[in-house]
Amino acid sequence: MTPEKLVELAKEAMTHAYVPYSGYKVGAALLCGDGSVYQGCNIENASYSPTVCAERTAFFKAVYDGHRAFEAIAVCGGKDGVITGAFPPCGVCRQVMREFCDDDFLLYLVDAEGFETVTLADILPHSFSPKKHLGIG
Repeated sequence: MTPEKLVELAKEAMTHAYVPYSGYKVGAALLCGDGSVYQGCNIENASYSPTVCAERTAFFKAVYDGHRAFEAIAVCGGKDGVITGAFPPCGVCRQVMREFCDDDFLLYLVDAEGFETVTLADILPHSFSPKKHLGIG
């Protein structure tokens, strides 16, 4: 799976977003260790707190299906589905990623011209991982 193909799948996932309040659509495509891909979109709620991000939707779908090894995720978003800039995942999504991924997990942050590649360590320095919690990392 190329980064470009993963980005295209994230863009397609963005079209499924349910965003009647913000109008800000987000899509994600998560590459698992076995090569399978899980897409996610953001799903808003009138009370905002139960809103779920695209990244967590993709992770939770994959984990439900038994996946625990992940290689990369592409994330894109924009008002009314128009990508205007690259936006990194929120803090909650970063921590969900950290639960399952090591420092070298790749994130492709999509903007209008292409995408930027960063690692989980780049966007979540000094994180508390399951390995650290268990005293093995």
